[in-house]
Amino acid sequence: QVQLVESGGGLVQAGGSLRLSCAASGRTFGNYAVGWFRQAPGKEREFVAAISWMLGSSTSYTDSVKGRFTISRDNAKSTAYLQMNSLKPEDAAVYYCAAKWGPASGRRRDFDYWGQGTQVTVSS
Repeated sequence: QVQLVESGGGLVQAGGSLRLSCAASGRTFGNYAVGWFRQAPGKEREFVAAISWMLGSSTSYTDSVKGRFTISRDNAKSTAYLQMNSLKPEDAAVYYCAAKWGPASGRRRDFDYWGQGTQVTVSS
């Protein structure tokens, strides 16, 4: 079992930055791939970014955040991060981190463990 707790959300103006954190507890965090997803009101939860578990972690991003968002992890701290720059109003959503055993994935159904989410609001 892995417990995940997100933090770092808030209100930011368009063009601003936020860094989300995902603190993990339970199993050995380094053995799990981590993903970030987001859900805006009235929309389905969508993939944002993922990072693999291995050293030299590979990363993947949805097209709309490439070049603006960066996913990273610190296994010693059992924490993953999502640095979000140049935020746009369409980035506003509840952001969730998730973890899965094995390779990283962009599919929501592949992830076994989820945090409770953190709200990101972007004013125009």
